[in-house]
Amino acid sequence: MSDLEIHPLDLHFRYWPESIASNLVIGPEGPVLVETGPCSTLHTLQKELAHHGFSPTDVRDVLVTHIHLDHAGAAGWWAQQGARVHVHHLGAPHLIDPSKILSSARRIYQDMMDELWVEVLPAPAEQVHSLRDGNLIRAGGLTFSALDTPGHARHHMVYLLKEVAFTGDAAGIRQPGRSFIQMPTVPPEFDLVDWQESIARMQARGPARLYLTHFGPVNEVDVHLSAASTILRESAQRVRQGMIRGATREEILRDIAEWEASREGESTLIGAGQLSQTGFGSLSTYVDGMMRYWSKLL
Repeated sequence: MSDLEIHPLDLHFRYWPESIASNLVIGPEGPVLVETGPCSTLHTLQKELAHHGFSPTDVRDVLVTHIHLDHAGAAGWWAQQGARVHVHHLGAPHLIDPSKILSSARRIYQDMMDELWVEVLPAPAEQVHSLRDGNLIRAGGLTFSALDTPGHARHHMVYLLKEVAFTGDAAGIRQPGRSFIQMPTVPPEFDLVDWQESIARMQARGPARLYLTHFGPVNEVDVHLSAASTILRESAQRVRQGMIRGATREEILRDIAEWEASREGESTLIGAGQLSQTGFGSLSTYVDGMMRYWSKLL
């Protein structure tokens, strides 16, 4: 590994430790943030930055892997402070005008909307840098490369910096020191084939370390990515088989819950029980995403 200075900042979303990270990358020309988290964690993020000697005005560049609110809910706030926000070209219009994001999120979160996210501010268009696959981002005296990685969402980027990859949700959810991986197959854009191809693209780049937004660094890269691909395939096939045999949503959800529990038991984890309470995913939404995917193909 190189001497890159990277600090995963724990945003303590809904007071849960190690649920959402904003990665502070300190370059020769200043700090760069990868992921903003939601506005509900801005105070925590600012405190974490101050711990490393930075204020919001020091941050001139922010990279977000995709526009889901747990990753980019505060992107508009940072743009309004003068930071450039780098984002997938399909997500850029929704940072400038977040009305569709908010409408969709409100249908999902309803009365919990304000508690989870507080607010989502529009980003000034001139502060939004729209990215396509392979684009280079020069920030903080460093050069990041954007890797288009659909599957979780069509507007998903993984950012490569030397031998490091910032993976957003593309490499799944895994807490530090634990082997249990969840793949957040949320509707409406989950695509099994695209996601597996995205994982293969990450593997082909050969990073030595992954930084997961949920949560933190992973050093055993090949083992992790191979396991993520397997879990993705197996969970999707279980849902498909249930739909083919005419099982109800509740029956499919129960089957997936039992399968997840058996995987957790093998890795001696609490895992999914905690993750389901953090507001950025649950088994029911994961099953809904897979059922929506298969309903268009069966």
